[in-house]
Amino acid sequence: MTEIENYLKGLLKQILDSYQIFGSLKDKPGDLEIIKKEVLKINGFFLVLNNKLKLLDNNSDDFTSLSSAVKNYLENYDFDREIETMSKLYSEDPNRLKNIRYTILQALEDKRLMEKVESIMEKL
Repeated sequence: MTEIENYLKGLLKQILDSYQIFGSLKDKPGDLEIIKKEVLKINGFFLVLNNKLKLLDNNSDDFTSLSSAVKNYLENYDFDREIETMSKLYSEDPNRLKNIRYTILQALEDKRLMEKVESIMEKL
């Protein structure tokens, strides 16, 4: 395995770890801070991944498809404002926590993004 493949695999693993954290939260007080932290992490990982995929001279269908899904996520989903509003008003409300968490999970599943992340990670 090449150095870049190891690097990509590490990035993909961190993305999957954050995704799994979203799935395991129980919508209890304090979860909003975890959600906020994980959204920041996953956005950063996607930005780095997007930049690395641009640099790769690899026209693999898998990488092209992943790159397209990552760009879609970065361009169309931003949860900062919602999280900031919630932190001031509703950070302890389990229903609102559940709604924001599900919205984030749906965004990550849009264009089968997480499925592509898992698939490529298995291949590396």
